[in-house]
Amino acid sequence: MSRSRTAVLAALALVAGASGTALAVVPGDPGIAAIPCSVDYKVQNDWGSGFTAAVTVTNNSATKSSWSVKWAYAGSQKVTNAWNAKVSQSGTAVTANNETYNGTLATGGSVSFGFQGTYSGSNAIPTAFTLDGVTCNVDNGTGTPTDPGTPTDPGTPSTKADNPYVGAKVYVNPEWSAKAAAETGGSRISNQPTGVWLDRIAAINGVNGGMGLRAHLDAALAQKGSGQEVVQLVVYDLPGRDCSALASNGELGPTEIDKYKTQFIDPIAAILADSKYAGLRIVTTIEIDSLPNLVTNTGSRATATPACDTMKANGNYVKGVGYALNKLGAIPNVYNYIDAGHHGWLGWDDNFAPSAQIMYQAATAEGATVDDVHGFITNTANYSALKENNFTINDSVAGKSVRESKWVDWNRYVDEQSYAQAFRNQLVTAGFKSDIGMLIDTSRNGWGGTARPAGPGATTTVDTYVDGGRYDRRIHVGNWCNQAGAGLGERPKAAPAAGIDAYVWMKPPGESDGSSSAIANDEGKGFDRMCDPTYTGNPRNNNNLSGALPNAPLSGHWFSAQFQQLMQNAYPPL
Repeated sequence: MSRSRTAVLAALALVAGASGTALAVVPGDPGIAAIPCSVDYKVQNDWGSGFTAAVTVTNNSATKSSWSVKWAYAGSQKVTNAWNAKVSQSGTAVTANNETYNGTLATGGSVSFGFQGTYSGSNAIPTAFTLDGVTCNVDNGTGTPTDPGTPTDPGTPSTKADNPYVGAKVYVNPEWSAKAAAETGGSRISNQPTGVWLDRIAAINGVNGGMGLRAHLDAALAQKGSGQEVVQLVVYDLPGRDCSALASNGELGPTEIDKYKTQFIDPIAAILADSKYAGLRIVTTIEIDSLPNLVTNTGSRATATPACDTMKANGNYVKGVGYALNKLGAIPNVYNYIDAGHHGWLGWDDNFAPSAQIMYQAATAEGATVDDVHGFITNTANYSALKENNFTINDSVAGKSVRESKWVDWNRYVDEQSYAQAFRNQLVTAGFKSDIGMLIDTSRNGWGGTARPAGPGATTTVDTYVDGGRYDRRIHVGNWCNQAGAGLGERPKAAPAAGIDAYVWMKPPGESDGSSSAIANDEGKGFDRMCDPTYTGNPRNNNNLSGALPNAPLSGHWFSAQFQQLMQNAYPPL
């Protein structure tokens, strides 16, 4: 739902001519300079108890090095969080001040910002705006509202960018941002971009009064302004989802591939294809934790599960991923990235090449081609360290290779960046295009704080050397649920290394991986003992303790204790 009102707050001057006739000021008349500014206030989404709004301000006076826009509400509206401006509220009076990066406002220039708010009763649009204390008018006197989100936006791409993150802002999810800002110290990171998870059919239209896909895309247009904007989506609702774990089992049964196609992927594709959103760069993470399971958790392996054997036999993981790639890849401004596990999952010789092959199989299923794949993402919702600087895979201690240590356990890789770069090459060998890029999720792999080693471990044995120097402080690399001691990693960044399109926070910090005990729910989410801190493990973590934090809520629900820990242990530090 979109409602707009341009603030017409000063009548055009009527000038008395010599004959006593009233003369209206017309375009080109010097009198137009008397209109110092214009404001366009637009309610983009309204769900009955809350809303998002976009504001565009045009300055017709002298160039400004800072600015302040003010208005007042007639009702109960309360601004909860904002982007591209520092917004405060006292009673009904609202003040929006510039951020450090958008304070300059040239003569004739415009600036856009947006915010999320709550209300009860009516949501009347404000009728009075000022810019630095001066009453504003409408759109430089032309009467044409400013709308940075229309398809004619000069930022609309005609061809896909090689790296969608270069030269673009990335969408800050206002719902996550509000939760982060409400935490003590959370305002230090509440402006960071995170992924929007579409993890069930209901999420497309919004769950429990929250923002749906269109609401997020509309909010992204408000944040975009006249530049480029990336929106990050996680597409995550395969039939028989998460076959090797229980914490995030999905709503669809193993055979419900048709429902996945028609009730999940097709509606998403229809929304993303709306020309209204053609100016956004939409990055999709396609079905985390799916295809790798078909390699590592099937057949005669000790880690095999009946559920994964079923999904390999019926082919619905491959079909589902192929269908999603085909439908979404047909949209010119969508960039598909397939989940590629992490080094502590696929870095072993018997997993590495077979995983690339099954990803190619999926990328050429259900009408998809490799042209529908822009790249791959590693470490989504995981904790593997970005770079281990205190040892390499080629080191030897006391006559033993680092690969022989209990921690590395014959893996070919010790960290995510080396794995991502090597796996990219393997994917090209498997048949993917040579210009694919990699994303690395760094939302929870900083491993800072007092437990972070300052240098290599003792060279007494290969285990003391690796364990004493490794940043990743998990009990075992197979531990994945709400890990104790974890910290925020590198902040989102475009093109940080060769072959890497971006570091991203696809998993929003503070959202639980799974509950510590069984919790009844209607979200299709089970209880996995790997989220229980008392659990002594299984073959996938070599029968070690789970390393999970206690008192965790259902997967995807806010976990304050985890969020506080992530900030405390952030590396680089906050």
